[in-house]
Amino acid sequence: MLNLGTKILIVDDAACVRTTMSNVLVGVGYRVRTAEDGFSALREIRREVPDVILSDLDMPGMSGFELLQVVRHRFPAILLIAMSGSFSGSEVPSGVAAEAFYQKGSSIGALLQILMTPQHLRRVSPLPYRAAAPLRIQCDVNESAGMEPVKITCPECMRTFAKALEAADNLLREMDCAHCGNPIQYTIVTIADQTSRHSFQPYAHSTLTAVNASGPGTQPKMTKMLRPDVFIR
Repeated sequence: MLNLGTKILIVDDAACVRTTMSNVLVGVGYRVRTAEDGFSALREIRREVPDVILSDLDMPGMSGFELLQVVRHRFPAILLIAMSGSFSGSEVPSGVAAEAFYQKGSSIGALLQILMTPQHLRRVSPLPYRAAAPLRIQCDVNESAGMEPVKITCPECMRTFAKALEAADNLLREMDCAHCGNPIQYTIVTIADQTSRHSFQPYAHSTLTAVNASGPGTQPKMTKMLRPDVFIR
């Protein structure tokens, strides 16, 4: 079973559900925090990474479907439990990124049983929260002034938004995600020559963009969708 003192984050837009579940789980020894939607949950994760997330699926803003997908991508060691009154049974609904499912309205004992079932447990503890690497926005030297708004993909909630950026000056800057409010660090550089591309390699983030998949001596693919290590042309 999960150790008493395990950190659980309950995510539900209904205050009565958050309060009731929190009281029950705290009463049996778990450490519990709550959030009202997916965006609030991401803020709570930035404060402290939980061991378990128990999330409703139908919520305004960022739904549980989206939240669980984002958490599975960013924090694969967190145990994810989906809950909903729109599905019945104990099987995880198709398309839901979770290890277990709790049907709302069923016995709270069923939820405790999930938390005590060995096959639902992860073998490693979640790592502490670590902010994503700064975005490196690269533009052609002839377009470095008066840049048009571009699309930014937040590394936290994975949603995109348009942002008007300053001219390239190689300075480390910061903006907030228009959706989740996560602070995003970025720098704008020009790609006038091969040297400038290599000088910023420490910002490369190999898992999120096709730019980094290019092998030595190959021409990077240009894109308008900005993720860590991005070119604009």
